[in-house]
Amino acid sequence: MTDPADLPPLPSPERIQELLFDAARIGRDDVIPALLRAGADIEGQDARGYTALVLASYNGQLSTTDLLLDEGAAPDGASDAQGNSALMGVAFKGHVDIARLLLDRGADPNRRNRAGQTAIMTAALFNQTAIIALLLERGADPNATDHAGNTAAAVARMQGNTTLAEMLTAS
Repeated sequence: MTDPADLPPLPSPERIQELLFDAARIGRDDVIPALLRAGADIEGQDARGYTALVLASYNGQLSTTDLLLDEGAAPDGASDAQGNSALMGVAFKGHVDIARLLLDRGADPNRRNRAGQTAIMTAALFNQTAIIALLLERGADPNATDHAGNTAAAVARMQGNTTLAEMLTAS
């Protein structure tokens, strides 16, 4: 057994937290458990307000998102400065498998950000029809309105996507 005195010192707690964010962003599943054991806060936020779960999911890291959830990350955990959740991030990016995983693990399809927007509104803004179908299947309210009074259909219409707006209105 190695004498602890012979080992190099651990990085500072702040650096360990930064390493968790970096590992989540690039999908380094191999180091995340060690960083958590070394004291990284799974719900900690970076300078922009993003958690490791938001960073992993937004960047398309399916296995890392799954690992972070297994390690205790809350599916609707801390939101960024605008109040956006991991699900809202994947609704923007179109990562259907990650959206499904987040929903399977308890993410709220109707959670709102500080502007009152939901994931389905974000998906409508970026014409993410597969995400919209999944969200509707999982109970997203297509008639929810944001603080400006817009529904997902109104958002789609503002983007010039009348077909999507009609589909959402019929939902």
